[in-house]
Amino acid sequence: MNSEILTMVGVILLLILASAFFSSAETALTAASDARMRQLAGKGNKRARLVERLRDDREGLIGSILIGNNAVNVIASALATSVFISVLDDAGVLWATITMTVILVVFAEVMPKTYALTYSDKYALMIAPAVRVVVIVLSPLSIALRMLASSLIRKQDTDEADREEELRGMIELHGADGDADDRETQAMLSSVLDLNEISVEQIMTHRAGVKMVNADDDLESLLREVLASPHTRHPVYSGNPDNIIGVLHVKDLLRAVGKRPGMVESGKQRATTGRELVQDIASDPYFVPETTLLFDQLQAFRARREHFAVVVDEYGDLQGIVTLEDILEEIVGDIDDEHDVDLAGLTAQADGSWIVDGAVTIRDLNRALGWQLPDEDAATIAGLVLFESRTIPRPGQEFRFHDIRFRILKREGNKITSLRLWSTSNG
Repeated sequence: MNSEILTMVGVILLLILASAFFSSAETALTAASDARMRQLAGKGNKRARLVERLRDDREGLIGSILIGNNAVNVIASALATSVFISVLDDAGVLWATITMTVILVVFAEVMPKTYALTYSDKYALMIAPAVRVVVIVLSPLSIALRMLASSLIRKQDTDEADREEELRGMIELHGADGDADDRETQAMLSSVLDLNEISVEQIMTHRAGVKMVNADDDLESLLREVLASPHTRHPVYSGNPDNIIGVLHVKDLLRAVGKRPGMVESGKQRATTGRELVQDIASDPYFVPETTLLFDQLQAFRARREHFAVVVDEYGDLQGIVTLEDILEEIVGDIDDEHDVDLAGLTAQADGSWIVDGAVTIRDLNRALGWQLPDEDAATIAGLVLFESRTIPRPGQEFRFHDIRFRILKREGNKITSLRLWSTSNG
């Protein structure tokens, strides 16, 4: 009798080990890094390839593991109950239940899963061949159970929005507890996803801030305009500023002047107009609608090998310009060079407030001050005040919305040209 009990105890211990194996296998194979497995598989690691194949059929993998785990747990509990009854009679049922519950929870669930979660990549590679055998052996039963479950539970389709939200959540988790570099990476990855939600209207340089040149100016005026500007490309108009006839690159202009030394002589300079130069050296303007999404515009820039586009509204009127650099800055932040200046139209005051030009864009202001003003309904700070106040305010009027206090300083006609802003924390 004692030998039979010892044999049954030995079998129970083996079943508990099997339960621990199934529990740890489930955790390791689901928690292992996809990127790490892909990298190892690309280097020829056979076990990493096996892990990927197992996870390609997650339902079959999890189903087989659960079947094996529950089977060994039930058998182990039944044998333990038999042993305790033979020793303690009727009281053995209670003691078997208590003992097996504690043993299975601690030694077959918590400890194995904790270990597997801590060393998920290494452990997944180690157990992958054994799990593959289990999946093959139990696949007929697993398939039957999946068919039964599918007939009872309707599978929910995951749409594109759900996948994007999941990806955004993963990005936020990546940077939540990380250092400055991790947070910078998080911001960049989030910005990439935003490219499909932001239109060029929201990041363009508004027409009021665009440095344009008049094709009808003489060469001296044309040179003075472009040399005084920090930009290398300038829209060229004729007559009406809405009539854009080309885009002039400073390098092309200087090269043309260098090839025609007679053009800079005082007697010929006035006779030579910008229009003649534009016809020779300016490139054709590339027009885009203001509603174009940044992702589409980035693809268009790549396809056309362009860096500069003129933004127009539905009526074809000039609204501003957008460049490849503008889009890249939405991803990586400001890209400054030796010719860039601080945000024009923004001046800090001693009392913590800011004097802001009405034409400053909301996105530039948010980026410069770390604010979160909405830019869905207005592109500029003046436009935001008009939208929120539902009126054309007079100088001296104040408003408070989005945790910012606004005071109107100047207005020209119906156009707000200058404001004073305070954040709530600064009073």
